[in-house]
Amino acid sequence: MVKVLFVCLGNICRSPMAEAVFQDLVSQKGLEDQFVVDSAGTGDYHIGSSPHQGTLEQLKENGINGSGLTARQINEDDFVHFDYIIAMEDDNIRNIRQIEVDGHQAVVKKLLDYIPNSAVKNVPDPYFTGNFDETYDLVSTACKYLLDDIRSEKDL
Repeated sequence: MVKVLFVCLGNICRSPMAEAVFQDLVSQKGLEDQFVVDSAGTGDYHIGSSPHQGTLEQLKENGINGSGLTARQINEDDFVHFDYIIAMEDDNIRNIRQIEVDGHQAVVKKLLDYIPNSAVKNVPDPYFTGNFDETYDLVSTACKYLLDDIRSEKDL
């Protein structure tokens, strides 16, 4: 079982979008029984909240189920439970590194690191930019590469 956790600041825009997109890709490939997909925020601002309406609208427009997503905060147990902890930007990486536990085996990387030769290094936060289209495009492209990378590495 491969366990993937997507992380952003508040867990209402980018990381739940990535969670839903990645889960949809996994389902399209018939790999649901081989993956656990979740998302979390580094901050505690929105714990228990549903995703931002802009995220839900993007998912709906693209035929992706966004129901059942609830914001939570990343915690130390996540480093033991998840194989991949995928951040949306540099600030998320710094925050993740502040709480990571010694000896964990999780791969901690930024999502856009999976896009070869990407000029964009951080997924912009649509909570501040208002541009959910741009965020969706980046997230969906990177999630495809991430899934391909994991499938190749794990021989799935």
